[in-house]
Amino acid sequence: MRVVVLGTAAGGGLPQWNCACELCERSREGDPAVLPRLQDCVAVSATGRNWYLLNASPDLRAQIIATPELTPGPGRRQTPVRGALLTDAELDHTLGLALLREGPLTVWAPPPVLDAVAVRPVVAHYQHWDWYPAEGVFRLDEGRLECAVFPLSGKRPRYARDAADAPDWVVAYRLTDVTTGGSLVYAPCLARWPEGFDEFVSGATHGLLDGTFLGPDEMSRTTGRDDQVGMGHLPITESLPLLGSTRWHYTHLNNTNPVVARDCAARGRIEAAGAAIAEDGARFDL
Repeated sequence: MRVVVLGTAAGGGLPQWNCACELCERSREGDPAVLPRLQDCVAVSATGRNWYLLNASPDLRAQIIATPELTPGPGRRQTPVRGALLTDAELDHTLGLALLREGPLTVWAPPPVLDAVAVRPVVAHYQHWDWYPAEGVFRLDEGRLECAVFPLSGKRPRYARDAADAPDWVVAYRLTDVTTGGSLVYAPCLARWPEGFDEFVSGATHGLLDGTFLGPDEMSRTTGRDDQVGMGHLPITESLPLLGSTRWHYTHLNNTNPVVARDCAARGRIEAAGAAIAEDGARFDL
């Protein structure tokens, strides 16, 4: 299985368009320690012919253009992008679908997300898409990729706050190449470390894990907001002691997170624990 990390930032990217915090300013000024980051998105393939997106960021057009594996052709309107797997219904994970509206696509998402995702009725006017519930275990890419789904939380996006409660508004995926045995866990939104998650990730080769915030009081210190807990992201300081043997890479990094800077001391502690900070453009062969 080939994995391309298309983006590693939380909603808004880095620098964020409306933010003048220290890290955003350093990034705008070209500080080599704080490189710009596109919003979180991943592409995976077992065959190299068919590629599947894990979430669809608002930066998707730029991400596809920057990724040779996703170049269209040989037909004039032929693309290797075959589908997308959504972990939730948040706008920063689904708006990119609108950019793909003119091509056929298959989308998998948790059942409550299928009903709620805001762009679904919009893209229906442009092209026929297939929408399937992401539940249990299913296969992709000519049967070469096995995908398992793990419900993480019932956190709904703001625009769906009146929708029905469900335990799988947010999920994690584990994709396994059935030929090589290599596996990837993708969990960019982790409100807590739930019961059974250790077993779900056990033995995985690599993992991309929620690294939105470094600490529990980050938003209050940097922006004055006091609603960080309700955003549904377990801080790195709380998830780091729970990591097992999987090679974890923290992704979905908020612009307030100090670890977006390569000269941040906390990076050393994360690496000493056997984890890493994911970077845009990273590639894994599993």
